[in-house]
Amino acid sequence: MKNIGKRPRGRPRALDRDEALETALQLFWRHGYEGTSVADLTAAMGVTPPSLYTAFGSKERLYQEALDRYGASYGSFTARALAEEPTARQAVERILQESVAVYSEGPAPRGCMLASGAVTCAPEHTMVVADLSKRRLATISAIKARLDRAVIEGELAPSTDTEALAAFYAAVVQGLSIQARDGVDRDVLKTIAATALNAWPGAASGR
Repeated sequence: MKNIGKRPRGRPRALDRDEALETALQLFWRHGYEGTSVADLTAAMGVTPPSLYTAFGSKERLYQEALDRYGASYGSFTARALAEEPTARQAVERILQESVAVYSEGPAPRGCMLASGAVTCAPEHTMVVADLSKRRLATISAIKARLDRAVIEGELAPSTDTEALAAFYAAVVQGLSIQARDGVDRDVLKTIAATALNAWPGAASGR
């Protein structure tokens, strides 16, 4: 009777899907797609490979779900800034500042999961690389859309190349991610962000 309600010794614990997804996110964020093996994932979760595959289908699908979770949580500051700030300049400034804060957090900074997750991969993982590229390009498109609105509202001059400007700030953010992972001091990253903001183009004439 003493064992009623207790898991028999040696039986793997049941997989908590939400907890497992967060564990996977942290591993993938730290080590990238190829740098994280199924053995790493199951060991961290305390489950067997069959349990992992039953819950997520494959490592690639688990990675995609982890990226979705990252975009809705740790990496959501870009979308929030674009939606909440009253001007495009304030939105970009907030994106730069929060990039520094998020990417350099902790004793071992992880940078951006989208920027460093799988820049290159073995040929069999090209779909992972393509998915990450699509997500990064979507971020640039979102920034460009906010800049286009700024042109319409008169915050930016009609001659502003919003495509190039959006790509420029996305490149700065990606650079901040890499430098954060390399251990560059947070104050230096803040200076980089401030310098990039100084490149903001002039307002429309008469504004």
